[in-house]
Amino acid sequence: MYRITLTVLAFGIGIALVMALTYAGQKSSGPIEDAVTTIGTKVTEIEHEVVVSTQEKSRADYLSWFQPYRIGTYRISHPDTILWGAYDNTQSDSYEPIVALEDTLHMKFAVVQIYSAWGSKPDERFPFNQAKAIYDLGSIPMITWEPWLNDFDNEKFPTKGDITNRNWGGMKAIAAGEYDAYIDEWAGRVKTFGANIYLRLGHEMNDPYRYPWGPQNNKPEEYIAAWKHVHDRFIAAGAKNVQWIWSPHPAYRQFNEYYPGDAYVDWIGIPTLNYGTVAPWSQWWSFNDIFGVYYDSLAVFKKPVMLSEIGCLRVGGSREKWFADALANLPVRYPLVKAILFYHSNNDNTTMDKTLDWTLLRDKPTIQAIRTAVSRWKLPPMHQPAVKTP
Repeated sequence: MYRITLTVLAFGIGIALVMALTYAGQKSSGPIEDAVTTIGTKVTEIEHEVVVSTQEKSRADYLSWFQPYRIGTYRISHPDTILWGAYDNTQSDSYEPIVALEDTLHMKFAVVQIYSAWGSKPDERFPFNQAKAIYDLGSIPMITWEPWLNDFDNEKFPTKGDITNRNWGGMKAIAAGEYDAYIDEWAGRVKTFGANIYLRLGHEMNDPYRYPWGPQNNKPEEYIAAWKHVHDRFIAAGAKNVQWIWSPHPAYRQFNEYYPGDAYVDWIGIPTLNYGTVAPWSQWWSFNDIFGVYYDSLAVFKKPVMLSEIGCLRVGGSREKWFADALANLPVRYPLVKAILFYHSNNDNTTMDKTLDWTLLRDKPTIQAIRTAVSRWKLPPMHQPAVKTP
């Protein structure tokens, strides 16, 4: 009866939300938009109270060992174990895909990654509901925050640069304060969220081909200035519950040129994706080729390292062997690696016209290879007993 009452209440609030959106229309902003957002948050809270009070409660209980990381200030940046995590492109509506991947791999994810772009659209504000859903499940949200600048409203965010291509010189504009209103809004909402989050800002900034905040549009010192400016705005707003993840592309090096400084970086996040032979520009790279050969250059910063996107396509080699080699004795070979996040997307079109599938669920040999490699790690107790299968 309790769950039915909550469901009916959520349904009623949902109707109110739809009516408010209809009334506000596309021009909704300010108090109306804030009211709609508040209603949406309440719906999410009720929905997740239903979920957490039933089957998902066991997951939060299972991750109870992780609570000091979620609320503390030391362990979150000095973990005494390896934290597992994942991104799943189908998780926005439900976190069942994340749970399914956990159950298949026989582990629980302390970190769940989501992506958010910069801009004036409602879905480019701080994803409070998603972050809270992740937190309610017992994990910490990690947000990859992508400074695409062309989505900003020209009237609300005037620029001294090219209005038709805000991304040109965009890091300089950020450092100059042109987007402070947006940054401050994010910082305020992060502070309100209260719990620890990971924030991966402007990743792969040294790649001249991929993202507009890269060297094709900006100088390294401009990127650093923008990073420091955003960081300082968060601190000034009281949003101190952020772990800042600096995430260069290892193959393009220039680590020192793009490093914002020890006081501005908490973690180093490294993408480790093997595209295989899917495209003329790619080939079958081993984990050592992608990450291992760069480890010593990254270790000089003396920061914990996160494999922020680990994945391998099937085209061009043995995926199960790739993961087996990658994870074999990893804690000994790379002792600074303290977090590993699977990139679990079945609809990746960020680098090619065709869609790439990185998912693992149906690949039993690869799943078994991952399980076997991790089971052989000789580590102190990781607070994460093996998941019992029926």
